[in-house]
Amino acid sequence: MFGNRKSIFFTVLAVVATTTATTLWLNHVRDPLVVYCAHDSVYAEPILRDFERRTGIPLDIRFDTEATKSFGFVERLIQEQKHPRADVFWNNEVLGMMQLQVAGVLTTYRGPGYDRIPAQFKDAEGAWAGFGARFRVVIVNSELLGHATEERLSVLMAEAPQLAACAKPLYGTTRLHYTALWKYWGPAELQRWHDETRAAGLVEAAGNAMVKDLVAGGSCRMGWTDSDDFFSAQAAGSPVKMFPWRLSDGQTVCIPNSVAILKNTRHLAASQQLVDFLLSAETEVQLARSNARQVPLGKVPLEELPAEVRQMQLWVENTIDLAQLDSVRTECLNWLKAKYVP
Repeated sequence: MFGNRKSIFFTVLAVVATTTATTLWLNHVRDPLVVYCAHDSVYAEPILRDFERRTGIPLDIRFDTEATKSFGFVERLIQEQKHPRADVFWNNEVLGMMQLQVAGVLTTYRGPGYDRIPAQFKDAEGAWAGFGARFRVVIVNSELLGHATEERLSVLMAEAPQLAACAKPLYGTTRLHYTALWKYWGPAELQRWHDETRAAGLVEAAGNAMVKDLVAGGSCRMGWTDSDDFFSAQAAGSPVKMFPWRLSDGQTVCIPNSVAILKNTRHLAASQQLVDFLLSAETEVQLARSNARQVPLGKVPLEELPAEVRQMQLWVENTIDLAQLDSVRTECLNWLKAKYVP
């Protein structure tokens, strides 16, 4: 009798233990993958929700504000390094990824998505990889500057900066814009140009979207922004045109999205699945066909791309090597912080 009771006791205990373990495992599976996303939610969220539907992996997506964009997330991830909250970071540029890599925040992963991206748009060790690129462009109001050309705009911007708008350069792609100038012009020339254009009345906006709105509405005749902001204005029926912004040697500035896995993620396999999904040809085509018109960096079927994107692919052939900016990004950022952070 006692032996039967003992057997029943251990059987019940085993069932309870198994049930508890199963419950804990299910809770772990249901624990969402936390994604920090600096890309515009209107373009990023449909892609992330599609991944969620296909895989059954729940996502907790945290978007940033237009004003602070990637800079805010980079600082946050560094602060959270000892107690990480995020699993994956979808950035809207690459300088922040370089900073996070140096800070030891990222882990490496070179999966099938990484393999299809050209070497110039990814970290050689696999800490991050780029995809779906934008370009820095000059947006103009076609009703006010209907006969503008690249050459005329270059002269006009030099002679009448009060007609132009630029986002605050401490954040996002405008910070990358300034870092490129720091590299190719040199610090002294950039600092002189910055001070002189502001003194002459150049309009400094909170973000690229505001630059687009100022030009589309006619408050400014032209401005520096990103190609996806131009296409947003065009889709809204605004009278706008765009030209690639080029450095003095004619090089364009291509700005990929980028993705990385955070060190000490609790969901490594799921994070790797998401990274491969974002770096896939399918995602790049989806970004290209969206109103953002972002340019694929890996190989995709050309017939699936809008004409505007195929045209911008030509700009990729003569774009700067973003890795060259790594050596000067900290110097430029420190100067910008001294300018803008109280």
